[in-house]
Amino acid sequence: MRRLPLRGRLALLIALAVAVAVAVCASASWFLVRDQLYAKLDQRLVGIGGPYAGDREPVPDGPGAGTAFRMRRDLEFVLDACASAVTGEGQMRPPPGPYTIMQVVTQEGAPCTLPGAGTLPVTSADVQVAQGTRAQALYDGTGVDGDGNRRDVRVFTRPFLTEDGTRAAVSFAIPLDEVTAPLNTLALFLVAVTALGVLASAGAGLVIARASLRPVDELTQVVEHIARTEDLATRIPDEGRDEIARLSRSFNTMTAALAASRERQQQLIADAGHELRTPLTSLRTNIDLLLRSHETGRELPPDTRRRMLVNVKAQMQELSSLVGDLLELARPAEQEPSQEIVALHDVVARAVERARLRGPGLRIVTDVEPWFVRGDPGSLERAVVNLLDNAVKFSPPGGTVDVRLSAGELTVRDQGPGIAAEDLPHVFDRFWRSPSARSLPGSGLGLSIVARVVHESGGQVALEPADGGGTLARVRLPGSPSRPD
Repeated sequence: MRRLPLRGRLALLIALAVAVAVAVCASASWFLVRDQLYAKLDQRLVGIGGPYAGDREPVPDGPGAGTAFRMRRDLEFVLDACASAVTGEGQMRPPPGPYTIMQVVTQEGAPCTLPGAGTLPVTSADVQVAQGTRAQALYDGTGVDGDGNRRDVRVFTRPFLTEDGTRAAVSFAIPLDEVTAPLNTLALFLVAVTALGVLASAGAGLVIARASLRPVDELTQVVEHIARTEDLATRIPDEGRDEIARLSRSFNTMTAALAASRERQQQLIADAGHELRTPLTSLRTNIDLLLRSHETGRELPPDTRRRMLVNVKAQMQELSSLVGDLLELARPAEQEPSQEIVALHDVVARAVERARLRGPGLRIVTDVEPWFVRGDPGSLERAVVNLLDNAVKFSPPGGTVDVRLSAGELTVRDQGPGIAAEDLPHVFDRFWRSPSARSLPGSGLGLSIVARVVHESGGQVALEPADGGGTLARVRLPGSPSRPD
């Protein structure tokens, strides 16, 4: 079954479902017709034997009174002849009636037959009727008709009571051909209809499968086209509200996300290449000058040589910082850092000490209250250091940087030139730097890392102009003033 294509499986399942339904309906029809035919046959049998129900009341007058009287007289004669072992054919004759076989059954179960009236095997039901313990009996049996032919018959046995009070039973039988012949014809017809229905359902199932799976074929073609050409801009028609339309919309969403991811990746590579080009060019220029001076034997002045080496060191530090930032941003978003309870106030204290080393001429004022958050200690310290680095970088000589942590909100304010209103929406973009900051060292990744770390810790970050000038950075992280148990 699994080796078949989906279209073949769907067509086969539809054909099987229709075949089962047709078979059930055909079987039910056959049984209903059989019950109706048997009911009609039983009605005829009861009509044959009913007017002669055994009692000693006189037969009423009417059109069948003469026949009933002759039947009672002949049955009594048969019973007397059977009891007295009379065998002369001239003394018995078959009673008239629309039956094929008729015989009388004594209380002892002995059959009393007539020449030309056929014979029937005596059953326990016949004996019970003859003994008066059962009202009547209707059953299928096999007997021999007056011509000596074996026949399948329907038998009706009723009580019979003679004038002198002797109990007996009389059995009437008519052939089952009236039932079996129509049933056999009906069975052949129903088998033919079932076979035709199965063939028709198989064809209809194939047509339905093709029509139903046409959107799937279109979706498959588009997917194969995307896999072959890597064209993520290709869209799949998603009209409608059925499952195929939902699948198409989901696939379009997935390809859009992949296209956006590819675009971000390409932009990251382009921006990283642009940022790496400047320090690498400076490094290559300085190293070329140093090598040329060594190879030509023309030594550079000590101050110039020292300035070039300091420049090389600074460029190397900038490259190391840029590579670290790129590695941090290249970490997949689903690969979350370790989460543990972190004392944010301790993280801020360590970051402030590092900032003092980078801005020895600045005054850093701190007001830090205890606050415990859940996050990665290293990532949180890197984010706070980046905020303080920005404040130190843009603060004027002798300026003041205010660092406060209260009720889970960390604020860092500098006294620099501030950020223009049109630049605020872009401050957390990767590699973005304001025009006034492009001459300063840095890669433009620091605030991107801050935003990512804060969001991973369930917090919020924003930059805004500070009252009186400068920039105010706000970071709010969920937590508590005491360490959770």
